[in-house]
Amino acid sequence: MASAPPRRKVLIVEDEPSIRNVLYVLLAGLGCDGQIAYDARQALSMIRQDCFDAVLLDLRAANLPPADQMVSAITALRPSLVGRVLVITGEVADPDTLAMLERCALPHVPRSRVVSELWERLRTLLGFAASQAGSSP
Repeated sequence: MASAPPRRKVLIVEDEPSIRNVLYVLLAGLGCDGQIAYDARQALSMIRQDCFDAVLLDLRAANLPPADQMVSAITALRPSLVGRVLVITGEVADPDTLAMLERCALPHVPRSRVVSELWERLRTLLGFAASQAGSSP
């Protein structure tokens, strides 16, 4: 009997409780273990102490440096997270923010489409085969 693949660990960096809870529940439904950080200091401390398969980073969370600086700090601590930081955006219309996301090649999903797009984005980031974790929620 084949054993189930190990559950993926995903760090959620989000300061808004309602969004944090939605992300946590979505991750559990995808077969991932979600852990939560409320600010940059806590997130970097957790990354320093533990290995994560991906990070969900709210672009608009309070007490966070700009996303490109935060992603640089994350990947400096854990090079294995290069390309595995998914930025959650609000309705970003600011050209500078959009340019930064493109320049840094940061995968991102608008907050308004998290429920519909999170599975596909994480599947791509984590390298799941389409059938590996069952069907999309």
